[in-house]
This record gives sequence, C-alpha cells and structure tokens, in this order.
Amino acid sequence: MNKPTIATLGELKRSGYVSRSIKEELRDNLLRHLKQGKPVFMGILGYEDTVIPDVERAILSKHNMILLGLRGQAKTRMARQMVDLLDEWMPIVEGSEINDDPLRPLSRFAHDLIQERGDLTPIAWVHRSERYTEKLATPDVSIADLIGDADPIKAATLKLPYSDERVIHFGLIPRSHRSIFVINELPDLQARIQVALFNILQEGDIQIRGFKLRFPLDIQFVFTANPEDYTNRGTIVTPLKDRIDSQILTHYPKTLDIAKSITAQEAQIPTEQKTMVSAHPLAYTLIEQIAFEARGSEYVDPKSGVSARLTISAFENLHSAAERRAIVTGDSKTAVRVGDFWGVVPSITGKVELVYEGEQEGPFKVAQILIGKAIRTQFTQFFPDPESFKRSSNDSPYLKITEWFRKGNSLDILSSLNNTAYEQALYSVPGLFDLVKKHHPKAPVQDQLFLMEFALHGMAEYSLLSKYQLERGGTGFKDLFQSMFSMKPGKDEEEY
Repeated sequence: MNKPTIATLGELKRSGYVSRSIKEELRDNLLRHLKQGKPVFMGILGYEDTVIPDVERAILSKHNMILLGLRGQAKTRMARQMVDLLDEWMPIVEGSEINDDPLRPLSRFAHDLIQERGDLTPIAWVHRSERYTEKLATPDVSIADLIGDADPIKAATLKLPYSDERVIHFGLIPRSHRSIFVINELPDLQARIQVALFNILQEGDIQIRGFKLRFPLDIQFVFTANPEDYTNRGTIVTPLKDRIDSQILTHYPKTLDIAKSITAQEAQIPTEQKTMVSAHPLAYTLIEQIAFEARGSEYVDPKSGVSARLTISAFENLHSAAERRAIVTGDSKTAVRVGDFWGVVPSITGKVELVYEGEQEGPFKVAQILIGKAIRTQFTQFFPDPESFKRSSNDSPYLKITEWFRKGNSLDILSSLNNTAYEQALYSVPGLFDLVKKHHPKAPVQDQLFLMEFALHGMAEYSLLSKYQLERGGTGFKDLFQSMFSMKPGKDEEEY
C-alpha cells in the first residue's frame, strides 16, 4: 500500500477514518490473518502448537504480555514480528512528539494546533516499521529515560516557566504512544523504575515531576524475562506482575528435526563454502544433539539455558573447519568429517555456563564430553547397540575391528590429511568398511567414509576402543586395554 495522500485533518475526517487503539488494531488484523489462513510469525519454528497460540490469544484479549524463557528462545524476535499486525500507515498530527491521533489528540502541542487551524491542521503518516520501540533494561535506566522530565534547555529556548507543560521532554514510553513498546530483561530494571510503570499499565496515564498531566497512552507492552530472574531473584515487583495480563512461557526445540530446521534457517554459510563443502545429514544431527546433551548435562547450569546460538555457531564453524582443511590440503572439494567437530569446540565453550563440577573439568574438557555424548546417543541409530553384545562378544559385528586393534595396531587420523590419505587410512582398518556396507548398503562413497569414522568414534564412546587427541591435530584410535596398561599416552597423544 502506497503512502496515503491525505494531508489535512479535514480530508482525514471526510475519508471516513475511524480511530482505533493499538490493541484493537492488533486484534482486528490478527483476526483477518487467522480467517485468511495467513501465518503471523514467520520463521518462528517449533512454537506452532505452544507459544504462538498463546501470543495470539493474548493479542485477541488485548493483553500486555511477558515472554518468559531462557536465552535464545526467540522472545525478542516474536515481539518484533508483532509489528506486521499493525496497519501499514497511521495518521498523526504533523510535528507531534508523541504520535498524536488527529481525532484524539493528547499533547498540548496537538490541542493548540488543532484549535488554531481546525480542519487545515496538517497530517503526517507514520509507517508501521516506525511504531516499534525496544529498550534493554539495565540498572542505569532512569525514570527520565522511560517517562520524561522537565527540560531546562527547552524552557530557556521557548522562554517558558517550569510550570508550563511544554517544557517537558518526553521519554521513550510517551514517544511510543500508539506503538509497540518492548522492555527486554525486565527483572534488571530497578524496583523504583518498575513502580513508575504501574499507572501506565493499569490506568494508561503518566506522571512527570509535579505536572498535573493525564495522558491516556495507547501502548502495546511486551516484556521479556529469564525464569531464574523472575522467580528466584524476585526483582519483578509483585504489583507489576499483577498488572501484566498474560505470562507466556517459551521453550527450546522439542525435537532434533525442529532444531535442525532452526539452525539451517539461521546459519550464515557463504556461497563458496556451500560449493566446496558437503556433509552427511548425521553431521547436522550431531550438532543439535550436542545442545540437547548440554541442556541435560551435570556440568552445565540448567538455569542459564543453552541458546540456539550454540548450534548456529557450531554449524558455521563445522563448515569452516572443513573448508580450511580442504584449502590447506589442496582439495578442491571435501566433505565434513567427524574429526572436524574439533572445530566446533569454541562454539560450545563460550555458550554454556558451567556449574562447579564443570568448572573443575574445564570448558574445553566439557565440550569434548558433550561431543562424545552426542556421538554415543546417535550411534545406535546407525549401528547395532554394542551393549547388547557384552555377554556374547563373539557375535559382535565389531569383533573384526577390535581384534585388529588388539593386535597392537593403531590408527591416527590427522586433521591435515587430504581426501585420498583420509580414505586410505579408514580402509586400512579390517572390517570397518564391511560394517558400514552391511548396515548402510546404499550410502554413497562420501557418506560411507563419514560413517566409517563415526563408527570408530562411537566404538570409543562405548569403550570398545580408546581414542586420543593428537598434538598435530586430529584423533587417534587404539586398543582399550593397551591404553589402560600403558603408563601414559605417547608424546603425540592426549587421551580423553
């Protein structure tokens, strides 16, 4: 829709324009979307049956709302997308600081202008993209920032006494009149500042200094908070909780498929990287499984959560690790290897909050453990469960492989191996290719190689083999008992 050409109050009246509150506007437009079957929140995956219906019900009820959830749960993204439910263009009194409705003016400025010019009062149009204000709550946020204050500069410039309301400098909230106002991390807002929101939420008015003002502000409030802050620290004052109409609980993806869809949607992979690097679908599953393992790990603080940003960063780093390796080795194309998961460690260490036990292990070790657990969890989806062959090891499909290592053989898969050397290294282990071929007969060559390396890592996680990190980069494998009876790893090895 093009910007309307109506330029005066008289033209606006003759057009049949009817004023609506922002909550009525959101409700009407949402109803139209629902009747037409149009999606409201684009790119928000995994919330179709939980969070999104709750938000829609809150909008239909004309509620102010708080989105309560751990970090990385798309709370702010959902709030920002509510803008799409606003009318594309909104008329205001031209020059108004607070988006005065021409038919329902609030400010002294708008009243005076309409009284002076009547139907010739100039009208401006504001696009819906400008009707969104977001404020991160920090301890230094003041009442003047949010509500406003008397401005001595304004008083001096206009030669007005402090008793004149025209000296007021409006804060963010009055300037968000007829708009969506979001306060992120509400508990971090000082209690005395939260108290200032009481009247705005319940009665819809504001108080600035000693001015006798009644501004029935028209605002859709959306707050976000972390459950730990909300319940344990108790920094949201009780009367404010009571004035927020709907509390909506967000959550992390409930399935790996949803998590993979989110990561694939959000990850930024350069075009040349996509051309050079391919990956077995299992590689992406492992990325998400790492996050699932972290959320249930005894080393990670569950109250802090594990953001979806971990998997997005890990996804990008995994591709970059393969790309870098290919460039160093001179391969024009390559496929992601299990060994490339060493490259995602920095994506893990910076995005998990460790408890005491995790701090004792150290972030690097915890990242290794999480990757190992992810491999172990997914291993039985692709190969027989090694636990089921403990009593009858002679029937084990892994016997030929373990026997080769038991004879004193070892395998080092350096991260610097080119494609040919990598393939030769994996095929050098008797029974490894046969294992993959038996359980994945239709897998193409590149997928076979990934599954062969994955099988070795999985066997190590199930204590059929011992694996160790190489100082030169990469992973080595040897017999478990050989490793146990050796005094310490070789100078080129570090067990984990």
